[in-house]
Amino acid sequence: MSGTAVPSRSPSHHAGGDERSHGRRVREAVRAVLRFVSAVMAVSGTLLVADAATTLLWQEPLSALLTAREQAALAATVPPQAPVPAPGAPTLSDGELAAGAREEAGKLRPGDAVGRISLPTLDRSYAIVEGTDTDTLRRGPGHYPKTPLPGAGESVGVAGHRTTYGAPFRTVDRLRRGDPIDVAMPYASLRYRVEEVRIVSPRALWVVEPRGYERLVLTACHPLYSAAQRIVVFARLERASPPARRD
Repeated sequence: MSGTAVPSRSPSHHAGGDERSHGRRVREAVRAVLRFVSAVMAVSGTLLVADAATTLLWQEPLSALLTAREQAALAATVPPQAPVPAPGAPTLSDGELAAGAREEAGKLRPGDAVGRISLPTLDRSYAIVEGTDTDTLRRGPGHYPKTPLPGAGESVGVAGHRTTYGAPFRTVDRLRRGDPIDVAMPYASLRYRVEEVRIVSPRALWVVEPRGYERLVLTACHPLYSAAQRIVVFARLERASPPARRD
């Protein structure tokens, strides 16, 4: 019986089609992966830019969140922000103040809450922690352990960050002569007045040396985002009143 034979596809023809189909699937999968990676990179880039912008304009957000949580816990253990002293309000004598400072110093341990510092002209208020090591300064401004507590009649040192961990001293460069600084301690409410703001070397340890009178010394790195220098605020004690009481 004669007729025209229908040509059949050879095994090599089937293999070629399968290879092309497989190749298309691989290319599509690669393109999908590349699109996903590009999207992730775009989002990550946006977040990094936002983080950098936030840090430049304000402070590093993640560490600020951690410090805010620490400060919230410390707030319950330190005196409230001291009210502005009213004319004629009672004051503490130098002897009473010094006795209170000595007694409180005997109780403190590294990492303990010390008191509260408020910078009214900068609208800032923070719990102070005992110590200036790295871990302590992540919780808030730290009291120099080698300096006495407020009220002892000498130089009281307090250090703080300017760009990370809540950046408590970020804007201390805006303080001017005569600006008030309030410190609330368990034994007294103290008001200091800024005398001077200076830029010094990191090796200028003299800034916390005694000067024969009570003064508060705030220190922080300078300029922003650098530890090349230190900005130092010197403030002299103006008055000391009985401690503020919680309502």
